[in-house]
Amino acid sequence: MSEDILINITPQETRVALIGQGAVQELHIERTASRGYAGNVYLGKVVRVLPGMQSAFVDIGLERAAFLHVADIWEARTEDNPNGTPLHPIEKLLFDGQTITVQVIKDPLGTKGARLSTQISIAGRMLVYLPQDSHIGISQRIENEAEREQLRERVQGMIAPEEKGGFIIRTMAEDATDTDLKTDIEYLRRTWASITLQSKSRPAPALLYQDLNLAQRVLRDYVGDDTARIQVDSRENFVKLQEFATTYTPSVLSKLMHYTGERPLFELYGVEEEIQRALMRRVDLKSGGYLIIDQTEAMTTIDVNTGSYVSGRNFDDTIYKTNLEAAHAIARQLRLRNLGGIIILDFIDMENADHRTAVLSELQKALARDRARISVSGFSALGLVEMTRKRTRESLAHILCEPCPACGGKGQVKTARTMCYEILRELLREAKQFNPPREFRILASQVVIDLFLEEESEHITMLGDFIGKPISLQVESAYHQEQYDIILM
Repeated sequence: MSEDILINITPQETRVALIGQGAVQELHIERTASRGYAGNVYLGKVVRVLPGMQSAFVDIGLERAAFLHVADIWEARTEDNPNGTPLHPIEKLLFDGQTITVQVIKDPLGTKGARLSTQISIAGRMLVYLPQDSHIGISQRIENEAEREQLRERVQGMIAPEEKGGFIIRTMAEDATDTDLKTDIEYLRRTWASITLQSKSRPAPALLYQDLNLAQRVLRDYVGDDTARIQVDSRENFVKLQEFATTYTPSVLSKLMHYTGERPLFELYGVEEEIQRALMRRVDLKSGGYLIIDQTEAMTTIDVNTGSYVSGRNFDDTIYKTNLEAAHAIARQLRLRNLGGIIILDFIDMENADHRTAVLSELQKALARDRARISVSGFSALGLVEMTRKRTRESLAHILCEPCPACGGKGQVKTARTMCYEILRELLREAKQFNPPREFRILASQVVIDLFLEEESEHITMLGDFIGKPISLQVESAYHQEQYDIILM
C-alpha cells in the first residue's frame, strides 16, 4: 500500500500527515513554543548536591535547575549490575561546581525542572547508540527469535574490537541492508564525536546536541518502501530537509518534493477537515454505523453502534458487518488521535463465537500497522475487548484543546432551569444569613434571566414576597450558563 507524507511548516508550528488508502492515517504536531527538551544533551554544572535525597540539581541553561538522581548516574553502576542499587552514594560521585555531560530524559513539568541522566543515548534511523555501554539490545517488537539473533550478529560484525559503545536495534532495522546499518553507525559515531569535542571546548552550561525536529524525524523514522512522496510546503525548509537527507538518509531524496500549489497543502488533501472530525466524540462509518469515543483520565472507551445500517440476511449479519468495519475504523482512530493507555472497546454483542473470533482477528490485523506497542486481550465475560497502547506523545485532543471553561471538562452543563432553582436557594440562604439589604440583584446569563422573566417569574415573585425585599435581574453577557452572582444592594 503506497503512502504519501505531507509536511506543513509555519514559523510557529510543524504538522505532518500520513496519507494512506485515501485517508489520513496519522497526524503529528510540533509547536515551536512548546518543543520539548527530552533527548537533548547538555554540558551542565552541578549547583547543589543533596545527600539526604541522593540527588543533585544541575544548571543546564534552562529557567529552572534540572534534577539528577543517583539511580540515573551511569558511573554509580557497573555493567554487571546495570539496573541494580547504585554502588556509590551521590556525594562520592558529584560535587558542587562540577561540570557534567547529561541528557534530558523528562521535560520540565509545572514547578519541577527537567529530569536528567548521565547515560547518553542517540537515536538513528535503524539503531540507537549507547556510547557508554557495550551490549547490543533489540526492540521487543521484533519477536522472531531467529531474526533477533541474526540482526544481533550482523550489527556485532560491523563493530571493530577497539570501538567503544553499544547499540539498540530498532524495528526499522528488520529489512535494512548492511549498507543501511553501516551508514547509521557512522552517523551516530560522528554525532557522538561532535558532542565529545564540544564538551571539552565549551563552558557550562551549554547545549551540545539537540534532538531532531519533527520534519527531520519524519525522514529518519517514518519513510519506508511504501512511501511514494514526501511533500513539503515551505521552500526554505524543503532545502534544509534536502541537505539533511543528503547526509543522513540519501534514499529519501528522490521522494522529497516541494509543494507549490495555490491551495494550502492540508486543505487540498482534506487534512484540515479530518482534524476537526478527530476532535469529535462521534465517528461515522461508511455503512451508517458509528463509534462514540470518550477519553477519561483513567482510560479511553470506544462504543460501536449500528446506527442506520441494515444489511444482510438477518440482524446478526448486520451486527457482524458493522463490527468488522468498526475494527478498521478503531485502529485508524487510535493512530490519528494518538490515544494511549488502557482502551476498552464495546463492540455490538455477537452471539456467534465464529463472528467474535473473526472480528478480533480483523482488529489485530488492522492494529499491526501501528508503530506503538499494543497488547490486545480477547472478549471478556461482559463482551468487552480490553487493550493497551503505549503512550508515545500527547493525544491530539490534549495538544489542540483545553477543558471547556463552561463545563470544566465534564462535557455537559446544568440546564437553565436547574440554575434558576440553585439561584433561588442561594438567595434564600443569603437573606437569612446577612442583615437584610435594600435589594437583591441577580447577575446571570441571558438564558437564565429570560427563564426568570418568563416561566419562573411566579417563583421569583413568591420568594421576594417571602423575604420582604425586592429582587432585580441583570443580564451579564460574558457569563456562561452556570455562572451567576447575587449582589446585596
